[in-house]
Amino acid sequence: MLFKANDILKSLLPGNLFPTKRTREILSINPTIETERKDAIKSEISYYHYTPEDVLVKKDLSIEDLTTLKSNNGVSWINIDGIIKKEIESLCAHFDVHYLIAEDILSIGQRPKTDEVDTVYYCLLNMLYFNKEKRVVEAEQISLILGDSFIISIQEEAERDVFNPIRIRLQAQKSQLRHRGADYLLYSMIDLIVDNYFLVMESLGEEIEQLEEEVTRRSNKRSLARINQLRKELIVLKRNIAPVRDLIGSVLRSESDLLNESTTKYFKDVYDHITQAFDLSENYRDVMMSIQDLYLSNVNLKMNEAMKIMAVVTSLLAPATVIGGVFGMNFDKIPFAHSPAGFYIALATMVVAPLFMIVWFKRRGLI
Repeated sequence: MLFKANDILKSLLPGNLFPTKRTREILSINPTIETERKDAIKSEISYYHYTPEDVLVKKDLSIEDLTTLKSNNGVSWINIDGIIKKEIESLCAHFDVHYLIAEDILSIGQRPKTDEVDTVYYCLLNMLYFNKEKRVVEAEQISLILGDSFIISIQEEAERDVFNPIRIRLQAQKSQLRHRGADYLLYSMIDLIVDNYFLVMESLGEEIEQLEEEVTRRSNKRSLARINQLRKELIVLKRNIAPVRDLIGSVLRSESDLLNESTTKYFKDVYDHITQAFDLSENYRDVMMSIQDLYLSNVNLKMNEAMKIMAVVTSLLAPATVIGGVFGMNFDKIPFAHSPAGFYIALATMVVAPLFMIVWFKRRGLI
């Protein structure tokens, strides 16, 4: 990969090694402050209606088109990519979705949660992705609205999601998804979101493994910066995973008529997965603490080695310094001062004494 000279120089500046912008992004969530979501430039709406016998797929629809779609049987899945306030309000009004749920859909930085209001069951959680270019964990809020025979999924972006396996399974007539209700579709969506968490953690695990090897071989300021960055990404990971475990627990405890008892066992499987993901995130945190301790140990070891070398060098030069100082004193009578062999005797002593000290240091294991 080629870098511009300016980019390389910027990366070498101490201030760029420890960026604080990411910290502000992570810690800037304040539920007491009403944040305004900017409307998407365009929303993409797709419609899937399926029965055991057939599947109907429509794309590039408008909100007005959804109000004209009617189905007497089967399950409908409406997927909206891109949030526009007027469209969401119109959609919620058509499907009798409570305005509190509409506010949650339009909000930013919500904690994953479930809510049952009137005739719908609402789930809000985040889909996670690992940006390999920026090497950060990115979250996209998704809202799932479960009705009697429909599900509405509302995403922030149209560029990516994790639901392609569901779209493929809907095309297979023998798929279990085609023969079950809307609550099973809800389970399938949440299951895919949770499974994608493991892909993100796998990418983070590779980063942590590379960092551990780098710290073991050579510890420098760049290693410390990477440790701090990965610790921030683990905060993002844990912040999104931990509440989802409570979300699945709420689904399991729910007595909603929209959730069939036969589907509960599938949500138990998702609960096991999210618990495993939570435990794995805790393990990653422990590993990062160990890597930080390893970094500090290596730094202290390098400092001790430097001090040790300086002490040895100082000790080896001490005899020459003492001899030079003695023979440099301004006294009239100094042994060997005026002797023709005095210079050679002093020089030999300056050489022999350090050699003797080196042998002694090696026997003592000091060098």
